[in-house]
Amino acid sequence: MDMISPQAEGPPDGYGPFAHLTAPNVLLYRAVMRVFLVAKERFAVHLRPEDVHTGLAPGARPAELDAVVKALDSLVVWGNLRADPDTGRVTAVEDFYRKRFIYQLTREGEAAEQALSAYDEALGRRGALQAVALHDIVTQLRALLVLAAEEEPDPAKTHLALDGLASRFGALADNARAFMGSLQRTIDLHDVGEEVFLAYKDQLIQYLERFIQDLITLGGRIARLILSLEEGGSIELLLRAAAAREAADATPQEAAYAGRAAYERWAGRWAGLAAWFLSRDGRESQARLLRGRALGAIPQLLAVVRSLNERRAGRSDRSADFRTLARWFAEAPDDEARHRLWRTAFGLYPARHLTVDPETLAARHARPEPAGTPWADAAPLRISPQLRRTGSYERRGKPRKVEDRQEARRLLAETAAKQAAETAAARARLVTHGVTRLSGLGELDPLSFRLFLQLLGDALATWRPGMTHTAATSADGSMEIRLTAPDDGSTAEVRTPDGTFRGPDHIIEIVDLTEGEGEGRGGKGA
Repeated sequence: MDMISPQAEGPPDGYGPFAHLTAPNVLLYRAVMRVFLVAKERFAVHLRPEDVHTGLAPGARPAELDAVVKALDSLVVWGNLRADPDTGRVTAVEDFYRKRFIYQLTREGEAAEQALSAYDEALGRRGALQAVALHDIVTQLRALLVLAAEEEPDPAKTHLALDGLASRFGALADNARAFMGSLQRTIDLHDVGEEVFLAYKDQLIQYLERFIQDLITLGGRIARLILSLEEGGSIELLLRAAAAREAADATPQEAAYAGRAAYERWAGRWAGLAAWFLSRDGRESQARLLRGRALGAIPQLLAVVRSLNERRAGRSDRSADFRTLARWFAEAPDDEARHRLWRTAFGLYPARHLTVDPETLAARHARPEPAGTPWADAAPLRISPQLRRTGSYERRGKPRKVEDRQEARRLLAETAAKQAAETAAARARLVTHGVTRLSGLGELDPLSFRLFLQLLGDALATWRPGMTHTAATSADGSMEIRLTAPDDGSTAEVRTPDGTFRGPDHIIEIVDLTEGEGEGRGGKGA
């Protein structure tokens, strides 16, 4: 007895278990494979066509069972499913000659579905800026510091601490990348409607501001912990201990190079973590770049809000005016109304010297000339003898001069250049080129003092009870100030031409970010 083999109906199987994605009935094929995945979770091994037909969602279920059978046969040919003869329901000799199969997932088909599920999940992932992950990273780094202080760090505890740190950091980096991508799509209004965007814009801006604050405070703390672990080679010993513990499970064939490969893998993870929070070798840290992107997203969100508000307020533009005018032309009752609309809209009147008197207008209304009449056959136009003699009705004289605005533009350009130079000089005056005391700033000119007050206000606005260190960036992102409260309780004085500014002394560092100051601070935190 010969059993009929399933035959595929669809595109060629050049793509293997992914061939059903290019077939015309791709939605049915995906739904059938989901039925098998659900059955696998319930520990069902084989499914009959009737089971698949019943398991399909109502919206994807064909009316006839034969459509499901054809889809199953095609998936068998492509390697997604395996078909076995269904002899469990044979009750007569004729049943052996009928096409009866039971189906189950193949290893290739299951792998293809897992890959498609991972693709769908990654494509729809929006991500998040995880402030909690920053706290967890601080906790893990402190645990590594404790282990590094021991004479012989425990390999198991070291491996668990490093594994937890790598896992938390990987999740932070992936979510941050996904969130910034989704945020840009939100700004471009690609993934969200206008109503939804306006509904949650305030929460989104507050969310960004809160994460930026956490990144400023915790990022510096993480950077200091990383530098503490790297001093004296402590982290290298911990990485080698974790690598040795991983290599202990290697097979004899892999034992020769397993330890070295594991150490290189852990060293690469640590280098990635350090590059995320430290600016080195002329490169800005990823945390600083992320902070800049997040800060830049806030004015972009506000610009989108202004644009939507202007659009809702009905602000017209030239294209909208022309569309409205075209609709008025289409709705005009006759050509006379369209001519009046044309003259009103565009003001293209006849030449002013060719005036027409009431008698001529009355004659034209009595005997109208068709528009297609040649000028030689039309009634003559009588003009004034004065026009024939002088050629113009206008009074002769000099034309009105066009106002020359070059001098005004030059003054504006000079003023803008002067203001830019003064601002650059004020920034250069405030840059400390390292850590100094607030009392060591000396005398400041009025412009530098105003800029200093703005920076100091931004930094003190982030100060919370119990804090001893903070950092802030100016509103335009050009300067950064870092404050540390000393323990001596001293007072600082900053002299200006208008008076003396007094207050508690602080350890201060001011950096001009526009000059790439971070390039020379290889170990400074983000």
